[in-house]
Amino acid sequence: MLDRVQHGATAREQAGALDVAILSVATAVPPNLVSQADIAQRALLVSPQFARYDNLFTNTGIDTRYVCESPDWYLSPKGWEERTKSFQRHAIDLLEETAIHAIADAGLTIAEIDALVVNSTTGLAVPSLDAMLINRMGFRPDVERLPTFGFGCGGGVAGLARAARLARAMPDANVLFLTVELCSLCLRINDPGVEMFISAALFGDGAAGVVLNAGGAGLLDESPMARVVASGEHFWPDTERIMGWDILGDGFGIVLSPELPSLIRTNFREALDAFLDRERLALEDFDGFLFHPGGRKVIETAGKVLGLSHQDLLHSWNVLRDFGNMSSATVLFVLAEAIRAGARGRHLLTAFGPGFSVYFMIVDL
Repeated sequence: MLDRVQHGATAREQAGALDVAILSVATAVPPNLVSQADIAQRALLVSPQFARYDNLFTNTGIDTRYVCESPDWYLSPKGWEERTKSFQRHAIDLLEETAIHAIADAGLTIAEIDALVVNSTTGLAVPSLDAMLINRMGFRPDVERLPTFGFGCGGGVAGLARAARLARAMPDANVLFLTVELCSLCLRINDPGVEMFISAALFGDGAAGVVLNAGGAGLLDESPMARVVASGEHFWPDTERIMGWDILGDGFGIVLSPELPSLIRTNFREALDAFLDRERLALEDFDGFLFHPGGRKVIETAGKVLGLSHQDLLHSWNVLRDFGNMSSATVLFVLAEAIRAGARGRHLLTAFGPGFSVYFMIVDL
């Protein structure tokens, strides 16, 4: 009996352990660059009842964002059919661009990709986006594919963790993880709620991709740019109304509770400490912190809970400034910026998502 208990404890301790090489990280955005000032002006034209909140747009920490349609497209009501057609068209374009760069930067060809994991939460496609991408790009017909949906902003870390576990289960395989979010398509201008107005101040569009390999024949001769060391997550029960979508007649209805910062303030540290205890680490063991920039309040609250400065989270702040919140793709933009900036050492990736949940990943750069 004692042996079984000890084995169970060991299994739990090792549950997050990974040793998977990151061969490349690529990002892409749609062509339409919009300034925060321009979006604010348009938002107030649509929702003049929120004129008293005009400083909301200037206090987000965002200067610019990218959207998949022209700015005027968003000023008229849209239904499911029009939103879905736009989502599928633009999502595949961004996924293709991201995949091409990620595969090339890893020194591979499309034929050398053995598994494809594609994540999104801002649109629908059946067959799923991965199947559409295979037809577009000509991946091998035996490529193993895994579509994921519903992780929201947490999908960058959650999806990458699942792709890393798939890589561990497929020795020498090259696994391509892609995530694409077209948050702008979820704007419903006929929604009079303040949550929709707030979301208009935060969200943009983008895609990111990572090539993974657990070691062996798929690796380049030189050392990989980074390694996934461990991952973990924490789910808080009865928090479904903190963040997510309501499925409405004309599209996704934003669920964005004002209680989110408070939940992070009171519960985040305990969840992180449990993960770090399992990995036998402390905050002092990290050389950098790469947080999903869900918004100014989210970054500031998480940073204060952990005693981190603005400089400690500079990569997150920079991505928020230049791209806004692109949901799941955003944290991988933060990772890409850190790598480009020459960051080295052990880093903690963190993102929150519907559920309500927090996702952790330890990466060595």
